[in-house]
Amino acid sequence: MGLFDKLTGTQHPPAGVPPVPGEELRAALLGLNQPDVPYVIRYGGGEGCDLLAEWRLTEPAWQHVFVQSQISHAVRIRMRLDRKEHEVRALEEQWEVKRVGHPTRLEVTSAYTRGPSRTVSRSGTIRRGENGRLEVTETFRFDSAQLREPLRATVLKSGWTWRGVVFGKL
Repeated sequence: MGLFDKLTGTQHPPAGVPPVPGEELRAALLGLNQPDVPYVIRYGGGEGCDLLAEWRLTEPAWQHVFVQSQISHAVRIRMRLDRKEHEVRALEEQWEVKRVGHPTRLEVTSAYTRGPSRTVSRSGTIRRGENGRLEVTETFRFDSAQLREPLRATVLKSGWTWRGVVFGKL
C-alpha cells in the first residue's frame, strides 16, 4: 500500500479472494441494513452514486439518540461500483451539525469536508465504585468508523478494492 492509498483510506482485498459479481456485492452492501443499526444504506441514483450510506439523523426512532449525543458531524458515504476494475469508489462526506429549537433537533450547517476522517463522540456518567474509586460508565458512543467499517469489510470480503476518493469525481 502506497502513501496515497493510506491517505485516501484505500484498501485491497486479501490475495486469492476472487471478486464476486457486482450485483452480488450490491446485495451484500444493502444487506447490512438492519433496524438496530444507526445508519441506512440505500440506492443513490439521485445523489450521483450507486449506493449511499448515511446516519439515520432524521428518522423518528433514531432522532432522540443523535440529539442527546454529543455528535457534531453528520457523515455519509457515496459509493460507485466500478465493475470493470472490481473496486468500490467511496467518497466520505461530513457536515457539522448543531442543536436547535424546542423540541431539540439537529440542523446541518454549511461547514463541509470530504475524504476519510474519524469523528468520535462519547457520553458517560461518573460514580464511585464499590472499591471507592471513580468509575466512568459509557452511556453513548458515536464513532464514524461504525458506518465505514462494515461497508469496507463487506467490499474486501467480496474480493473488491475499497478506493477512497478525496479529489476529483466519484
